[in-house]
Amino acid sequence: MPENTRVLLNIYGRVQGVFFRAETQKQASNLGLTGWVKNNSNGTVQAIAEGDKQSINQLISWCKEGSSAAAVDKVDVSWLPHTGEFKDFIIKY
Repeated sequence: MPENTRVLLNIYGRVQGVFFRAETQKQASNLGLTGWVKNNSNGTVQAIAEGDKQSINQLISWCKEGSSAAAVDKVDVSWLPHTGEFKDFIIKY
């Protein structure tokens, strides 16, 4: 059985106004992950995702590339305990 976990991602670069949140939501949902993604006032994008570790690693790899119009400089990854609090993966406003 896959190990469920949680990750907090902070994504830096040209990641706002380039459909990054919508594409992240699509990727996470396709991978069966739950959580959220949002823009921060400092120009970064932040996401929390929960699910099996392999799928989360796929999401992290995708975030390092981003949507076609994005230019990702770096992704900070913080692993956290799984809580099971989310039902789906949403865009937070």
